[in-house]
Amino acid sequence: MRLENILALTKGSLLGDPSVSLFESVVFEPSKVKRGSLFIANSAEDIPEALQNGAYGVMFDKPTQITDSEIAWIKVDNLDNALKKLLRFYLLEKELQVYACDPISLRLSSMISTPPTFCNIEGSMREIWEKLWPLEKKSIVLFSPALTDQDLFIEFSQLIRAQEKTITIIEQTLFETSFIHNDTFYERQMLSPFFIPYLEHILFFYTFLRIPFQIRGFSKMGHFIPVFTNSRLESKEFGSSDRVVIFEPLLELIDEQIDFLDSQASWAKIIYLLPESMRSSLTIGIENIFFYRYSEEVLSILQSKSFHFALVAGVDKGILNPSRSSMKQLELDF
Repeated sequence: MRLENILALTKGSLLGDPSVSLFESVVFEPSKVKRGSLFIANSAEDIPEALQNGAYGVMFDKPTQITDSEIAWIKVDNLDNALKKLLRFYLLEKELQVYACDPISLRLSSMISTPPTFCNIEGSMREIWEKLWPLEKKSIVLFSPALTDQDLFIEFSQLIRAQEKTITIIEQTLFETSFIHNDTFYERQMLSPFFIPYLEHILFFYTFLRIPFQIRGFSKMGHFIPVFTNSRLESKEFGSSDRVVIFEPLLELIDEQIDFLDSQASWAKIIYLLPESMRSSLTIGIENIFFYRYSEEVLSILQSKSFHFALVAGVDKGILNPSRSSMKQLELDF
């Protein structure tokens, strides 16, 4: 990677009068720096070790002391933006096939085994860089614009979606599913039937693009999270209680999850706890809905209502296990 190209792409300022013009690699950890590396300095404290290990250049966006004029010191306004511009340019030669999808489909895809020529990306700019940079030419990439800046790619296509059902559900509860796909039986997967349509699209996508895959199991989706509790809202083992609080961080999924619960658990008493900001945007009319202004109100509502299932939007499940000091304050408030 040539110094002049880096400066042009990032609009960075070159400090000092370095003798180097070419870098062998881009490195984020000082311990992994080798002779000829360009070190990305998120912390000035890491720079001495990087230089000692042979860095030819340092890119930074915070006040930094220039200690060696032979090194290329590259000052940029923002490291993430600079890395995005570099990656966007150098990915062109890889001719990647890039597809965009929703966050749920991406999460499911990340839990399925696929070959190195297929890559799911999300996370920090560093994590994305470390996944994309080593990819082989013409590899396939899947990302979610809701999680990753789509400007990272010159062009991309939308996820290829299934036109017909390819998954047959054999047995299900609200939070587990046994199903058949391509004559393979997947028993008691820790996956709610709510996610099956998303999984169907992902598996069709793999099949259409001839991406080999292997389903090993699902866990920790991070969405539609069930917490089995007792009447005091103490967490119990999975499946050991008929009182379940379901947490969903992504507000865009709430309408769909309300429909799902209404159709799959019509026998149950269900309450819905939504942030006040959703009052005007809710597109369906439902009963037993409660709006909260502060996360602390959620506990109060849950403790005062009877239910089989409570769908809570926009609050982390950790609210059911507050610190002792918080519990004391809650007891005083009640």
